[in-house]
Amino acid sequence: MTTFKNYSPAGVIPACILPFHDDLSLDLKSFAKHLNDVAAVDGLSAITINAHSTEVGSCTADEQRAVMDAAADAIGDRMPLVHGIYAEGSLEAARLARQATAGGASALLVFPPGPFTLGQNAEMALAHFKHIADATDLPLIAFQYPLAGGQGYPRDTLMRLLDAVPSIRAIKDWSNNVPQHERHIVELQNRPRPVNVLTTHSSWLFSSLVLGCNGLLSGAGSVIADLQSELFKAVQGNDLALARAVNGRIRPMAQVFYADPFVDMHNRMKEALVLLGRIPRAVVRPPLVKLQRTEVARIADALEAAGLTKAGASRAA
Repeated sequence: MTTFKNYSPAGVIPACILPFHDDLSLDLKSFAKHLNDVAAVDGLSAITINAHSTEVGSCTADEQRAVMDAAADAIGDRMPLVHGIYAEGSLEAARLARQATAGGASALLVFPPGPFTLGQNAEMALAHFKHIADATDLPLIAFQYPLAGGQGYPRDTLMRLLDAVPSIRAIKDWSNNVPQHERHIVELQNRPRPVNVLTTHSSWLFSSLVLGCNGLLSGAGSVIADLQSELFKAVQGNDLALARAVNGRIRPMAQVFYADPFVDMHNRMKEALVLLGRIPRAVVRPPLVKLQRTEVARIADALEAAGLTKAGASRAA
């Protein structure tokens, strides 16, 4: 596979879903087709795997390796791959980083470890990232969670991380706080060594991008990568009239994907992909459960309102 040297995380980066068979095993054939469908969209800079969208929390280390190998075989020659580093401890995170590097990843998305929900300090965050950085020469993307849950990095901690670990080249910003998000964009992207802000505020993507993010990393890109690419291009070109029009198509999808309970967002994206004929089944692993028919019907209505079905496209035309 092609090695994308000097890849810098920016631009439009969909995070792909992971199909399963009815027996809950990996459906890597459908996964490869899904990856190829998404990678065919114009204007993307990379694709993310082994993240929330691929239900990484329910995948074993061997399954994560199989996902990486399948992605490398399917699209590794055409598109940089961002590999999620999702682990409770720093030693396992470093092992996953080495595995992903050997497997052909171009960047690593570092999730905060679960124990941080019980309390963290800057020294803990530094130790976690330094273990990972010592294990790989790939650029790192720090996943910035909301502060309220304990896994988000306070400003002082974040700045210490960026000073101490120069391989952190971007953050995936899910601060879910507009002033904090704007501060990240202004301060991080204007550092002497700039750090890109990739928004994952997909329920208010247009508003977020207008603040000046250098990219987006979103599970909704599994379904609407084309619309996200169009929106990003329009905002970057200061064509706000076009951006509003594209956002008008994205809004119905955002409203159904990010409804309560929030945890079902990728479950809903799978149902959307089944309705569009792009994957064969919307199987999720427990503790997630299949959606009720009424909710699937709401997703179908949103697809039509977004002009993604034949009926919706005809109406829009």
